[in-house]
Amino acid sequence: MAALLDPRTGLPVVGMVGGGQLSRMTHQAAIALGQSLRVLATDPAESAALVAADVRLGDHRSLADLEQLADGATVVTFDHEHVPTEHLHALEAAGHLVRPGPDALVHAQDKLVLRRALDAAGEPQPAWAQADSADDVAAFAAEHGWPVVLKTPRGGYDGKGVFVVSDAEESGRLLDRHGTLLVEARVVMVRELSAQVARSPFGQVAVWPVVETVQRDGVCAEVLAPAPGLSDELATAAQELAVRIADRLGVVGMLAVELFETADGVLVNELAMRPHNSGHWTIEGARTSQFEQHLRAVLDYPLGDTRMTAPVAVMANILGGAAADEDWTGPVLDERIHHFMAHWPDVKLHWYGKGQRSGRKLGHVTALGGDLTTVRARAAAAARYLADGVMEAPLRS
Repeated sequence: MAALLDPRTGLPVVGMVGGGQLSRMTHQAAIALGQSLRVLATDPAESAALVAADVRLGDHRSLADLEQLADGATVVTFDHEHVPTEHLHALEAAGHLVRPGPDALVHAQDKLVLRRALDAAGEPQPAWAQADSADDVAAFAAEHGWPVVLKTPRGGYDGKGVFVVSDAEESGRLLDRHGTLLVEARVVMVRELSAQVARSPFGQVAVWPVVETVQRDGVCAEVLAPAPGLSDELATAAQELAVRIADRLGVVGMLAVELFETADGVLVNELAMRPHNSGHWTIEGARTSQFEQHLRAVLDYPLGDTRMTAPVAVMANILGGAAADEDWTGPVLDERIHHFMAHWPDVKLHWYGKGQRSGRKLGHVTALGGDLTTVRARAAAAARYLADGVMEAPLRS
């Protein structure tokens, strides 16, 4: 099937399922490359729908709406993994190019599928089992100890669908509510890491430095690049692990491998086959951002240079604060951004255009420099001020 091009530009059209902030930042990267990004959004007020010119309103669970997105697009890709796998097979059967394809993407959609694939490949991961009853959980805990971690196989993100339980009775209640669950041994970990790789259909791969992700209440609050104190040997092992997974599963586009660092090495937690929160720092902190690289990969262009632009990069998420119910009118937000720019002129802001809600990712900031302590403090202070208006130091004159 010949590549479909935008008749206005003579260049490809990338259709992205999802209108969130990942789609919004992919749109920014597409502009520089001359590409057209078409967005499937559920609401015209979604983050990407506010800024993209080609927006199709619809539901990612509707095959008809997915076909509307794919019609005339060069390739279809994703800003989330929640599309029914059977719909993606139907798109491929109709001749549409889907990247990553459904046979790869299912490993990011279904945690049980992922665990089986990693077992087959002999890759490191926590001890796990499928749990259909409280007796299954109790038998697993008898071998691995309480507490255990229960996860919904599909649909969880940002801590949702993850439960730490200490007895069979609690497990039974969760199984009654959710059905089959994944049960894992609770890992004694040093910290959480993320290894990102991009892979093209040609087979080219590109990796970024392994980063540390700092979680609060199940949500990523900060990303430290490169992961401080990580040995060269372990960093290389994590990158090689990410490349092996991308190759074995046939990933096309971005792959984030979320890892637990333990005293003995790293274990695979979960996968994301799209741009990922752990890679937002690459917009300013790397020569090629994850968003540009994702476009390059799904279009089978040569991949870009991933070297860092500074010794240290820190990304801090702006999370909806305790005063989430306040009236965030335009003037309130505008004044806050004005003061942010005055106080932190070197820190870069990415605002997602979302409504305020406690714990919600409203945007992120990125700071660069040579000293981790200083850079991290500036990013954290800027993000806190934008979230709840707390200024940790007086404004400079």
